[in-house]
Amino acid sequence: MQILFYVLVAAVALFHLYILWLEMFAWDTKAPGVFTNFPKHLFKDTKALAANQGLYNGFLAAGLTWSFFIDDPYWKMNVSLFFLGCVAVAGIYGAATASKKILFVQGMPAIIGIIIGLIIRYNG
Repeated sequence: MQILFYVLVAAVALFHLYILWLEMFAWDTKAPGVFTNFPKHLFKDTKALAANQGLYNGFLAAGLTWSFFIDDPYWKMNVSLFFLGCVAVAGIYGAATASKKILFVQGMPAIIGIIIGLIIRYNG
């Protein structure tokens, strides 16, 4: 179960690195094909806003990645759960304010990771 937990942590981190790239470096080229609900004419005008959002996604990825370099198992789990919690909150907020799809794409992997992490913590 621990391997599954760390696979989920890595997957969530990689997803947020992808979002960082998309929002910071490919907002007006690749992002219109991904964010299809967003009017195409607004991509150019919102490039700086998207880059700022991408930076925050990078911080989430950095925190999740950092957890792999922590030797103490207790703190490794704490840091992983903290950043998964941040991602889950972002996913829930995004679903409530932007698109329900965000809950499934961003929020659910983090929520599942939190559940598995808590099972590991309290049963292992």
